[in-house]
Amino acid sequence: MDRSKFLDAIIENAIDGIITIDDRGIIEHLNPAALALFGFSRAELVGKNVSVLMPQPDKARHDGYIQNYHDTGKKHIIGIGREVHGQRKDGSVFPFRLGVSEVKFSDRKIYTGFIHDLSKEKANEEQIKTYTEKLEVKIKERTQDLVKLVSELEMAKENMRALFQKEKELNQLKTRFVSMASHEFRTPLSAIQLSASLIDKYTEKQDTANVEKHTSKIKNSINNLTTILNDFLSLERLEAGKVEANPNWFNIISFAEEITEEMQMMTKQNQHIIYEHTGITASVFLDPNLLRNCVINLISNAVKYSGADTLIQFNTRLVDGKLILEVKDNGIGIPETDQKSLFEPFFRAHNTGDIPGTGLGLNIVNRYVGLMGGTVNCISEQNIGTTFTLSFNQTV
Repeated sequence: MDRSKFLDAIIENAIDGIITIDDRGIIEHLNPAALALFGFSRAELVGKNVSVLMPQPDKARHDGYIQNYHDTGKKHIIGIGREVHGQRKDGSVFPFRLGVSEVKFSDRKIYTGFIHDLSKEKANEEQIKTYTEKLEVKIKERTQDLVKLVSELEMAKENMRALFQKEKELNQLKTRFVSMASHEFRTPLSAIQLSASLIDKYTEKQDTANVEKHTSKIKNSINNLTTILNDFLSLERLEAGKVEANPNWFNIISFAEEITEEMQMMTKQNQHIIYEHTGITASVFLDPNLLRNCVINLISNAVKYSGADTLIQFNTRLVDGKLILEVKDNGIGIPETDQKSLFEPFFRAHNTGDIPGTGLGLNIVNRYVGLMGGTVNCISEQNIGTTFTLSFNQTV
């Protein structure tokens, strides 16, 4: 294929607008995308100064920009790119990303501008800003409600301590009360979660840091509260004997990849979850719901107790009739003196500081794994990291 025809075909069919001008700012060529973007015909623009496509004050200043570059050689946009505004034939102004390259051709200089329309992105930013403002109001209202409920919970806790001395009676009241409170919280939490998801639907890579900050705050608050509620609900069901293992066959690789993708969305900045499977087969016979709860709990802990810019390893091995799942992090680790109490309910290591948590997660994991006939093992070193290993026999 003729090289010039090949390049012409690329330019003429490019999605973004491409405009070529000479060293005086006179338009020599426009591709169809550029013509459609500005609403002109080719005949109306070729031979005209490119400033016809600019609103004030750039329209009046453009020739001076070119002359200044010729005189000083100082680049303000050539080879750099920036966001500017253009003016259509009908007078409307729109934002676009402009990149300009300088080319020496046939003993003369020509400049090529590459134009990417930002109208949709800007409209989305405004829409997201509106959603964010509404969410901030809703979060403030929900926070006030939660503060009130927490105060009521503390009062109820003190009343229960005074009224019930025996452990059995206290546990029965606690599980009934937590079950009720969980259902009361679930509806507003679901509404906030939906709103946060709607923000994500409109968010793109070019969105402002402020939107990302508020979205992250909403998600973190919801995730922390949801984790607490789920832990208490799981404990209540376990204490009541309502949890049974219902094993069936499923693909462990698909199962693990789905969880990895889901949990990657909950990581801190530059945290990455790396999943790897070892074994020539992938079919396992376990309760996928209980196992999912266990893995999510362990990965959530790894994310929570590790810093930004860290890796979390999630491995599965299916060898010789045995399934091994490992979750390894490089986080704060667990002090050796605390490791013997890891799986006790409400226990938290003394180095967790103000990191949120109920102290129920590992107790629930241990009990779920036991219901499936497996074992849990933990190896940890403070300030080095932690590895949790779940083992299941697969001889059916």
